[in-house]
Amino acid sequence: MSLVDLIMPKLGESIMEATILRWHKQPGDKVAMDETILDIATDKVDSEVPSTSEGVIEEILFKDNDVVPIGTVIAKIRSGSAVAASATPAPSAPPKKEYEEAKVVDEIPFTPASNPVPLSGAGSIRFYSPLVLNIAQSEGIGMAELENIPGTGQDGRVSKKDILAYVANRSKSAVATVQPVVVQQQQVAVVNKPAEQPREQAPVVYTGNVEIIEMDRMRKLIAKHMVDSKKTSPHVTSFAECDVTNLVLWRDRVKKEFERREGEKITFTPLFIEAIVKCIKKYPMMSSSVDGERIIIKKDLNIGMATALPSGNLIVPVIKNADQLNLVGLTKQVNGLANAARNNKLKPDDTTGGTFTLTNVGTFGSIMGTPIINQPQVAIMAVGAIKKRPMVIETPQGDTIGIRHMMYISLSYDHRIIDGGLGSTFLNAVSKELENFDPGRAI
Repeated sequence: MSLVDLIMPKLGESIMEATILRWHKQPGDKVAMDETILDIATDKVDSEVPSTSEGVIEEILFKDNDVVPIGTVIAKIRSGSAVAASATPAPSAPPKKEYEEAKVVDEIPFTPASNPVPLSGAGSIRFYSPLVLNIAQSEGIGMAELENIPGTGQDGRVSKKDILAYVANRSKSAVATVQPVVVQQQQVAVVNKPAEQPREQAPVVYTGNVEIIEMDRMRKLIAKHMVDSKKTSPHVTSFAECDVTNLVLWRDRVKKEFERREGEKITFTPLFIEAIVKCIKKYPMMSSSVDGERIIIKKDLNIGMATALPSGNLIVPVIKNADQLNLVGLTKQVNGLANAARNNKLKPDDTTGGTFTLTNVGTFGSIMGTPIINQPQVAIMAVGAIKKRPMVIETPQGDTIGIRHMMYISLSYDHRIIDGGLGSTFLNAVSKELENFDPGRAI
């Protein structure tokens, strides 16, 4: 009989912590191998954590809604043949000290790509563990104030001890500063009049016929992610118009045969992704990220595709190594990830590692959009609705007017490293790739 540690699993390269949503098991409950013990959530996707051993839950170390670093022991399972003979439930987890640190690692390093923070005065980037960031948030310490805290950790990092000492000293300083003011107010009150009581801020009152809806957890995360992106990257958006008549007619011609042969419906999305990947090969800067004053070019082309959920929220599953897939492979990946997203079956790794994102705003009838960059990427493309319009067609015999399938595409990019020249050149390259689609192409 032995105790087995249940570890908060690694959920992707850029994910350093997860929130415990709900425990399915309690101390004393029996568990089988691979049986779900708890549900967890990251800023990207919800997931289940299965048991790594057969036995009885001996101890649970964290509560619902606790934020736990990756690699931390979250529960203990008593395994072995003697488990069945044990009738005494395991004791409940002892209360944790506030701001308890991970039991496996003292500090979780943050990767620059997934956690960009402002430059410090010395021109270098400082990184903070999830524990330090959680304490800072609880104590109302902003990023600017956090950067001024001296660190005693490796490479000058701020440790738990540093930030708690800072909080304690700040509290003492605040008391020392406030006390003389209070005494002075009391002395003046004796001579003149009683001191005024501090005014309480009046609650916000909504008039008229309104409905108040609390944001769910995913909507709060999306809102924060969007605001952080606008603060991080100076956004520029360029637009292009492209004639996708050949592409539309080809799809109409082959879609029934494609579905019969491959068992998958072919949409426009894999065709758009195919064109994007070809152009990124020509302009690799579009698949990059910013690390302080360095540019990190990503050679693995992982294309994210924004997907609307039935709840109205948005998630971005990622097609890994999209440049290594043919059109059939891209179609199967697109359909599989989209179905998994809508049925809440995505795995944590399905939403990590993206290097460029495509969003199809035309699905909802929009003809164009100005999408927000999905950090730490540097560009995102939006494709609008395809509309039939009369267009001028240039021929050797002269100009004519014809009915064409037209579409607007837009590219939002990070002006820190991508200027208008490169952004517009890449956008027009994608447009030409779609316009020059071979109508006689075999499936």
